[in-house]
Amino acid sequence: MNTPKVQQMQQLVEQELLASYDALYRLAFTYVKNESDAMDIVQESAYKAIRSAASVRNKAFIKTWLWRIVINTSMEFLREKQREISCDVMQEYGKEDIYLDFDTIEALDILNEKERAAVVLRYFEERKLQEIADTLDETLSATKSLLYRSLKKMKIKLTEGEFCHES
Repeated sequence: MNTPKVQQMQQLVEQELLASYDALYRLAFTYVKNESDAMDIVQESAYKAIRSAASVRNKAFIKTWLWRIVINTSMEFLREKQREISCDVMQEYGKEDIYLDFDTIEALDILNEKERAAVVLRYFEERKLQEIADTLDETLSATKSLLYRSLKKMKIKLTEGEFCHES
């Protein structure tokens, strides 16, 4: 039986889920690169979030908490599938074309999960550095360094032109 406080927190989580759905979808998509899988991850994340809404201690951190759930659920999905993502997975256009170009998307693949999350949250979702640090459970200084190293890795790969659809 849910107490009024738990019900109130569930409502706040539901409201944030609705408000952030597109951004959560895009975050999941950067991991799985498939529209239906990304939607499944967001749905599974929403279920997990509503179910464990009582564990949120401060409603100011609901958004950060949701981002972390989506990242973790995406990583669980990838571990379960253990599949290689080929260069032609993104043939079909839909919501996924929101994220820049194919080379940039593929450059994200060279990053580990924490690096990818930092880059996506900062440059695709335009999150503040402190919010990213909170999401990744890192200090602000460590987050800045992580972003710098990640962008440097991506720049090297992009300038080398090591992608499947080179011109």
